[in-house]
Amino acid sequence: MPQMTISGSIDPLLSVALEKGEAIFAERNAMVAMDSTLALTGRAKGGLFSALSRKFLNDESFFQQKIEAVDGAGEVLLTPTLPGDVILLNAGEQQYMISDGAYLASTESVELEMKSQGLGRALLGNSGGLFVMSTEGQGQIAVSGFGSVRAIELDGSRSVYVDNGHLVAWDQALDYELALNTAKQGFFGKILHSQTSGEGIVLKFSGCGSLYVCSRNRGGFVDWLFSQMPQNKAPSNE
Repeated sequence: MPQMTISGSIDPLLSVALEKGEAIFAERNAMVAMDSTLALTGRAKGGLFSALSRKFLNDESFFQQKIEAVDGAGEVLLTPTLPGDVILLNAGEQQYMISDGAYLASTESVELEMKSQGLGRALLGNSGGLFVMSTEGQGQIAVSGFGSVRAIELDGSRSVYVDNGHLVAWDQALDYELALNTAKQGFFGKILHSQTSGEGIVLKFSGCGSLYVCSRNRGGFVDWLFSQMPQNKAPSNE
C-alpha cells in the first residue's frame, strides 16, 4: 500500500511513496512535485455518475489526479489549495464523512460516495450541501483544514456543538442534528442569542467516534476579504 507521511508544521506537504504498480487519487491541482517514474493523469474516479455527483452535488472536482508508479517506485508531494493542516484517516472499521473542500488524496482502494443528509441539515446546517462526501472500502484518506486541525473524541457521555464552517470530517457512526446555540432559554431567546453571538445555526454531535475541526472558517475568511476590497463609488457631479 502507498505510504503517506506529512512533513512540515506550517502549511505541511503530504508525501506519498509508491511502489511500482501502485496508485493514488488526489484532488485536482494538488500535485507539487513527483519523481519521473510516476505518471499523472486525470480520471473521473468511480465512473461518470460518481464524478458528476462530486462536482454538482458537493462542489468537488469532476476530474481527480491519478498518480501511478509506472516505471518504478517513486514519491509525490501534494498540497491542499488553502493553507492549513493535513491529517490522515484510516478507512475500514471506521468510515468518514468529509466536508466540502477538505478532501486531498486517498489510496486507490478507498471509494468516495455521495450521501444525502436531509434537506434541513443541507440548507440550514451548511455542513456540505444536500449531499456530503463519504468514504467506503479500506485504505488511507488525507484531508485538510483551513488553519490548524484538532480531533475531538466522543465516547457517548457528552455532546459537542460545532460551528459548521470549522468542520473538516467526522466518523459516520456519530449522530448530528441542527441546533441554534447552547443557551438554555426558549425558542425566541435562542434565536436572539444566535444572532447576537454571530454563531447562528450550529451542529450538535453525539455518540461515539471522532470528529475533526479546523481553526479557521473558509466562508468567514472569504466574506472578510470581500469586505476589505475597495468599493467603487460613482463620481461626484460637484
